[in-house]
Amino acid sequence: MVSKRDSWSILVTLILLQAYGSLLIAARAQVPTNRTLRLSGLVLHHYKVHNTCRYAEVFIKHLVTKAWNKDRSITPALLRLAYSDCMVTGCDASILLDGEGSEKEAPQNSGLRAFELIDGIKRVLEVYCPRAVSCADILQLAARDAAGLAGAPKYPVFTGRRDGFRSNLKLVDLPSPSVTWDEALAYFRSRGLDVLDLGTLLGAHTMGKTRCHYIHDRLYNFNNTGRPDESMDPSLVTELKKTCTPGTAGSRTSNESTVYLNPTSGSNNSFQSSYFDHVLKNRGVLRIDQQMITTMDGIRIANEFANGFEDFRRYFALGMARLGSLGVLTGKEGEIRNSCRRTNSGKVLK
Repeated sequence: MVSKRDSWSILVTLILLQAYGSLLIAARAQVPTNRTLRLSGLVLHHYKVHNTCRYAEVFIKHLVTKAWNKDRSITPALLRLAYSDCMVTGCDASILLDGEGSEKEAPQNSGLRAFELIDGIKRVLEVYCPRAVSCADILQLAARDAAGLAGAPKYPVFTGRRDGFRSNLKLVDLPSPSVTWDEALAYFRSRGLDVLDLGTLLGAHTMGKTRCHYIHDRLYNFNNTGRPDESMDPSLVTELKKTCTPGTAGSRTSNESTVYLNPTSGSNNSFQSSYFDHVLKNRGVLRIDQQMITTMDGIRIANEFANGFEDFRRYFALGMARLGSLGVLTGKEGEIRNSCRRTNSGKVLK
């Protein structure tokens, strides 16, 4: 468990990082100097401060730890779930809602996991603290705890989010993993994030897997050339072709076959800077990973984090805090759901 002193130490670090821009990178990359955490009413330890569920964070950490001990891939699953929630309509737990035409059904969200873990946490909290802890906060806290178990910084999460009523697959505009760096950066900027957030949060690809479907063109027919992507290390192409075979292109088998985003982390799903080493050596698995070193900003970020693990850890904490502050509902906005899969009225706005 993180001590109160350690939490405040990390908080001070986050404040300094956001106040002074990016101390090690901003001077050399095009990063705004006014990077801020838009807390919008969020506070540290909201449930303890307001005495609505004093041990909410303790319960969540305990249940996430139990799940992680059984399956370490829960960390990348939760990080992806948090990203998919926050980047669409904000961190309002819209990704958790069931229903025809909900965000879950968008093609970009295929393969999302960890819904059952969030459901289990919610059921426990409803027993001890009925209608007190939002699903939006549960998701952010669970992602933080899982990342911490994998080796990421155990950063404080500002809480007090409420759950939204809207979930519409037509609003899901998450970029494909095959986009260019400029396209990904434009998307991040449209959400109020910047180039350092993009480079840092791509570092989450140090864990987890991707389906062959997303890289098949890089291996066999990049840009309709009939050849592999020339920016990919030929030895990596050979390795990946062992799993992602040409005979299954477009088939269900191809879609379901998976490869590690970072072989060094592999099945341990550990948080490490080796992802950036791979990118610098043209061994990025997804196109967007390799696109990082097509710009000077991306090269600077990759070099900084490849050579400075603690720098990566600090900026990842700040990046997750900035991501988690997007479009939050607080105060009398939204609601606290009884179930993360349904609004309390049973109606989902489109």
